[in-house]
Amino acid sequence: MSGSSFGTLYRVSTFGESHCAGVGAIVDGCPPNLELSEADIQTQLTRRRPGQSKVNTPRDEKDQVRILSGVENGRTLGTPIGLFVANEDHRPKDYGEMSQIPRPSHADFTYQQKYGVRASSGGGRSSARETIGRVAAGAIAEKWLSETHGIEIVSWVSACGELELTDVNPDTISRADVDQNIIRCPHPILAEEMIQLVTTLREEGDSVGGVLTCVVRNCPAGWGEPVFDKLEAKLAQAMMSIPATKGFEIGSGFAAARMKGSAHNDAFVMKAGRLGTTTNYSGGIQGGISNGEPILFRLAIKPPATISKAQSTSTFEGDPAVLEAKGRHDPFVVNRAVPIVETMAALVLMDMALIQNSRK
Repeated sequence: MSGSSFGTLYRVSTFGESHCAGVGAIVDGCPPNLELSEADIQTQLTRRRPGQSKVNTPRDEKDQVRILSGVENGRTLGTPIGLFVANEDHRPKDYGEMSQIPRPSHADFTYQQKYGVRASSGGGRSSARETIGRVAAGAIAEKWLSETHGIEIVSWVSACGELELTDVNPDTISRADVDQNIIRCPHPILAEEMIQLVTTLREEGDSVGGVLTCVVRNCPAGWGEPVFDKLEAKLAQAMMSIPATKGFEIGSGFAAARMKGSAHNDAFVMKAGRLGTTTNYSGGIQGGISNGEPILFRLAIKPPATISKAQSTSTFEGDPAVLEAKGRHDPFVVNRAVPIVETMAALVLMDMALIQNSRK
């Protein structure tokens, strides 16, 4: 097994390394007759691409997607959809020193141990370039979910280092709110503090991590499978597969461990003709199945591992070494992960929707 495929009925397989000719995905299971163009996919890829701002890598990739198959006359055929994005601005020479020294907290060492070989430049399959395929496939899922169920998925940066956004209503945040600044935090004042923090760390040759919050609105009740394929379990798998993710929590998350049941329980009440809950500590999922409330989750993203600050480490042979990474690298990746989180959530939800539809 390659570990490069995701999903059951809506199945996505990604391909490509960070410095090869290009990256992309094969999407199998998309229903026929969905109106689809490259422009529908491009929006999220443009939000994900490098070179957007001073808080990210200056690598200049346009990440223009090409639909190779599965679409004719602007409509899906029900056959596999091939998606491709060329790598244009890669510089393998920037990784010469790192060919002999595994980067601390990066995947150089583990890929070498697993395969006996690795991509000698860039991050190979562990690079964030791999996520282009999932974002493209997830953008298709987003369009289908929006048109068939009115589902909205919005993610934003809720923490950067020690700076944390707490006073915000997740039910009202839009993508326009998120995209109003380069750090993708919907609080303008806090966003400026975050930008300054990242800028300072970049000048020091260092990096910083953060937290992403995501809300899914209008998801029908009843999606998700009992026991092993619970909706939150599949979301957790999807989110933890994103490069640099170190933690996932849904609803009240770890805070639930400090609460009493009387305070944590979501009481039921009639809402606009349907049964809903007065609170949402469950995060929109109970027993692994959506309950009709907004699905709310968070994930922790670690600081980027490749930094220009000198680090004492070892070569692959175990000899002492000092690594000062050259080239263009992100001091902060959380803002670029916003569309990745949204589209990965869409992949999970579309798969669950098709599974639920198969019961009818």
